[in-house]
Amino acid sequence: MDIVLPRWKKPLKSNLMHKVLLGILFLLTLAPLPVRSQIRLLSPKESETFKLKVAEATKKTATIESDFIQEKELSMLSEKIQSKGKFYFKKDKMLRWEYTDPFPYLIIIRNDQLFVKDDMRENRININANKVFREINNILIGAIQGTLLNDTKNFQSSFGDANNQFVVTQVPLSPRLSETLSEIVLYFNKTDFMVEKLILRESSGDYTRIEFRGKKMNTPIPDEKFIIP
Repeated sequence: MDIVLPRWKKPLKSNLMHKVLLGILFLLTLAPLPVRSQIRLLSPKESETFKLKVAEATKKTATIESDFIQEKELSMLSEKIQSKGKFYFKKDKMLRWEYTDPFPYLIIIRNDQLFVKDDMRENRININANKVFREINNILIGAIQGTLLNDTKNFQSSFGDANNQFVVTQVPLSPRLSETLSEIVLYFNKTDFMVEKLILRESSGDYTRIEFRGKKMNTPIPDEKFIIP
């Protein structure tokens, strides 16, 4: 089954994990990448306190609605790829990523079903039927909810303080993931302890940066937003 990314006309037959993971995690920040020396590493006790705060915030969060901006840098291109749209999350396991600029593109995840639509085709995938997509779904949900912090089986994590944000750097331990990603960097707001930035650094040296803007928490979102046609 082919899945076509927005305006990237190459089908996802080769290296499926690589391209689908980056296709689903389309969000980004326009801010520059932080300098590592500016991040103070948290002590083990501080790290545990931080993880508890994230867990508490996650339990209180039923919905998230946000604008997003995405910037993708590819070594083969001189200019960065930018796009934007709307993001919706609703417990449990309901996600909607709706691209509006520069081209329409839609991703819906509801329970164990994945739906992808561009202006040319539609794809429906049973996540449980494919181990690769199960891993992608777990990373996606874990990144949004912060539960990825406790995944010691697949990631080695370090925790830091970058003045106005907590920063978690996660290095993949799974051979399948490490073929695609060198690390995932999550930025947490110090007030609500929710993810507000995400950076995906690829093994190739390319990266995707992510930022949520105008985030609304626990506002009503109709189930119709997550209907898979």
